Amino acid sequence: MTDFKTRVRQIRARHEELLGRKNEPLECGNGIYEKYKYPILTAEHTPLEWRYDFNEKDNPYFMQRIMMNATLNSGAIKWNGKYLLVVRVEGADRKSFFAVAESPNGVDNFRFWDEPITMPDDVVPATNIYDMRLTSHEDGYIYGVFCAERHDDSVPGDLSAATATAAIARTKDLVNWERLPDLKAKSQQRNVVLHPEFVNGKYAFYTRPQDGFIDTGSGGGIGWALVDDITHAEVKEEKIINLRHYHTIMEVKNGEGPHPIKTDRGWLHLAHGVRGCASGLRYVLYMYMTALDDPTRVIARPGGYFLVPEGEEYIGDVMNVVFANGWIADEDGKVFIYYASSDTRMHVATSTIDRLVDYCMNTPEDGFTTSASVETIKRLVAKNKAMGQ
Repeated sequence: MTDFKTRVRQIRARHEELLGRKNEPLECGNGIYEKYKYPILTAEHTPLEWRYDFNEKDNPYFMQRIMMNATLNSGAIKWNGKYLLVVRVEGADRKSFFAVAESPNGVDNFRFWDEPITMPDDVVPATNIYDMRLTSHEDGYIYGVFCAERHDDSVPGDLSAATATAAIARTKDLVNWERLPDLKAKSQQRNVVLHPEFVNGKYAFYTRPQDGFIDTGSGGGIGWALVDDITHAEVKEEKIINLRHYHTIMEVKNGEGPHPIKTDRGWLHLAHGVRGCASGLRYVLYMYMTALDDPTRVIARPGGYFLVPEGEEYIGDVMNVVFANGWIADEDGKVFIYYASSDTRMHVATSTIDRLVDYCMNTPEDGFTTSASVETIKRLVAKNKAMGQ
């Protein structure tokens, strides 16, 4: 049997090798973005001190005392020159918590801070919290908006019945968080994002109204709401700015990802769309743009998906899923898109603001019928023939 100290050395060496592994972009991409060879964060990236008891007397076999299941759905921010993710870490007990991981370059060498985030509870404590969107707001705070899940006590005999609210917290150092009351709304809210600027002197939220915890029901898509006081945020009026459509990538649900990126051509939005298929729900990412003078007015709607699970990304706890709630735009225009695959691991893809704007502005819209799709392809074929291609 391997002795305790030898096993500790072996595990530490393997862990350090994983954390220090250099990532590399995959060749032959689609021209829109580059995916990278390795996931940037997995359950195995979490600190060993979170999982093992290093006291030989108490843990003579050096077993994992607390197991981690997944790292997913991370908010993102550039902070003091480092690329920081506020990661949803899920333990083997199915409870999620937030933890900060940082990288010097945004594509590899991500290392978690020593301890997970201690997030204060709301008046009614949540059973589970997850999927934080980070917004550095012009009011001077960094806000985290995330889902707070609780059992639906109106159905006491159903252990799967749940309710979702948009929880709000703010910080100035990503260590100490002030918990504000959850967003009040007439419907359940799971995908809520804070706009980075005041609009008409008010805080602006992208919402996703839904009738139930899973089903959107009468919820028509991505919404927009203005709030007077973020310390007592309440949605009084809400309008849909990005609709769901039949027989599209977003016929079942759609929701805003991270807060939009401001460009000189408009606001760049990254969102997820959901449709039903034989294997369950398929989650993909898509993009759209809204006007600078009116963030509710859509000015570009590229048809179809932007990013989907490929290869090993397809496999995991919840198959056939990609989800993003964090991206970072550098001053030089490079964009780091952080996405999770199959509710299991985190990845990065890189692009530029210019390329993403070009993609949004020049990709044909969805015509919503087979005939329209064929005509769109034929127009491109005719254009290429005219060019001698």
